[in-house]
Amino acid sequence: MKNIFLGLLTVWACSTNLWSQDTNALLINTHNRKTTSLNGSWHYIVDPYENGYYNYRYEPFDQQEQPSTNAYFTNTKPKSPSDLIEYNFDEADTMQVPGDWNTQKEKLYYYEGTIWYKKSFDYPKTNLKNRIFLYVGAANYKTEAYLNGEKLGTHIGGFTPFNFEVTHLLKEKDNFIIFKVDNKRTKEGVPTLNTDWWNYGGITRDVKLIETPLTFIQDHFVHLDSKDNNIIKGEVNLKGGKNLAHEVTVEIPELRIKKKLTTDTSGRATFEIKSRKIEYWSPENPKLYDVSFTTNDEELQDQIGFRTITTQDDDILLNGKPILLKGISLHEESPITKGRANSRADAEKVLSWIKEMGGNYVRLSHYPHNEHIVRLADEMGILVWEENPVYWTIQWNNPKTYANAQNQLLEMIQRDKNRAAVIIWSMANETPVSDARNTFLTKLIKTARKTDPTRLISAALEQSSDPNNPNIKHIDDPMADVVDVLSFNQYLGWYGGTPESCRDAQWEITQNKPVIISEFGAGAKQGLHGDKNERWTEEYQEYLYIETLAMLQKIDQLSGISPWILVDFRSPRRPLPHIQDDYNRKGLISEDGKKKKAFWVLKEFYDTWK
Repeated sequence: MKNIFLGLLTVWACSTNLWSQDTNALLINTHNRKTTSLNGSWHYIVDPYENGYYNYRYEPFDQQEQPSTNAYFTNTKPKSPSDLIEYNFDEADTMQVPGDWNTQKEKLYYYEGTIWYKKSFDYPKTNLKNRIFLYVGAANYKTEAYLNGEKLGTHIGGFTPFNFEVTHLLKEKDNFIIFKVDNKRTKEGVPTLNTDWWNYGGITRDVKLIETPLTFIQDHFVHLDSKDNNIIKGEVNLKGGKNLAHEVTVEIPELRIKKKLTTDTSGRATFEIKSRKIEYWSPENPKLYDVSFTTNDEELQDQIGFRTITTQDDDILLNGKPILLKGISLHEESPITKGRANSRADAEKVLSWIKEMGGNYVRLSHYPHNEHIVRLADEMGILVWEENPVYWTIQWNNPKTYANAQNQLLEMIQRDKNRAAVIIWSMANETPVSDARNTFLTKLIKTARKTDPTRLISAALEQSSDPNNPNIKHIDDPMADVVDVLSFNQYLGWYGGTPESCRDAQWEITQNKPVIISEFGAGAKQGLHGDKNERWTEEYQEYLYIETLAMLQKIDQLSGISPWILVDFRSPRRPLPHIQDDYNRKGLISEDGKKKKAFWVLKEFYDTWK
């Protein structure tokens, strides 16, 4: 039976040119597709010298016509007692996927390097004309993927999804996936060598097989027209097969919308539909509509909210009305497992804390977070800032570094462009001004606007002081003239001065744009109490919040804030014993879920800020 199955697949694949690179385009809306989870227990091998990838001449095994049996991706087993095979996945230790290796295995806490993962599975495919894709939500940082000993491809970037078509390689029994995951920091990487968060390694998000028909809906984008909120605009893209001109029906049953489209030869169709019955998405009313796309072979549904987000002078307008963004920044750490967050339960916990503090907005720092939190923000009515991991000092003149940054930006936009909650694409955080950096970020902004013209563009910039009067603060950055929303980080009272310094600060912002203070804050060890002028105490953090919030209210253009940060998070830059212990302590909540005094200061502010 197995040989018949593979033979039929091979004949069909050759006749349809099945495995063109085009079919590896990122599949979106995987939450609503037919999937088989591969999460769970995976065997792993730690390989700091990468002996399973390179021979002793440092030549990659997977670039050889006949790879050595000691190439780990071949999963070779000895056939006789004399065979020399120096690894065995099936006898190796296991860890959970999704999950980081740092917090699952104590000896891997600081590990940076290569770990190989292996999962065995059966896949009784019932429809030989369907395609199968291997989808990975994220793996940090560079991933080499193999199925049944054949290389699928490489993905670079630790926070965005990727997929490979595997139809031609699947068997009914005894399949094995092997991933080589390498989290080493590199100077040409995005982010680069130096960050202020933990470099978690591993397969950190869901892994699944996705089944589609021969010609399938790869992508769709549905949104309101930013100039007329009675018009729903959209497009749908098909992939696979030689003839991509197909009929597609778009339906929104609750709005009594049903429209038939015909895709062009590239598989693309666009549409505009007018409706005066649309109930608009907002934090107060996070309305989502069931939207479906149907072809002769497939029906794909999504849950989509309709809203507009624009600016007018110094206001951010949601559905045409000014809104204040009452928010907080967040790293992707689990309040439950204390490692990399990867579940809906993780997302529910942190977003519920934001709701409790009176917030309506979250800045997902400093990279794309998992899809669970973005979809849940859609359901709960929490506005979202998403950020590309262009952080601090990148190799601005390196074309490969730019290509990497652009690819991660596009993968982030591709995955989340249908989420009403997402209102801002951020290009970078605290990057030093230079001509090369300005060119780099400007190109990213142009790419983002071309790909998705429906959202606002920002970047977390830095403030500077007037050379003649250090109490006067400016935003002297050419990017301030390019972004839609002027956002900047400031730490007066922590990295310079004391909380009382906030009283003398004067903000002279010349740009006629809405302002978001993307970061401010102070470190405090939960449970450590003392005088309000004693660093690391809850009282110091509380005092700084009181003084900072009073200062920021003097900024006329202030439209939002996202203080640093909701929960204490791991960082190897923070080694102070008995205080930090590898944690950045600027959270308003400890890693154990205990609220600090400043949490209640911010809540009181949000309850009264209008």
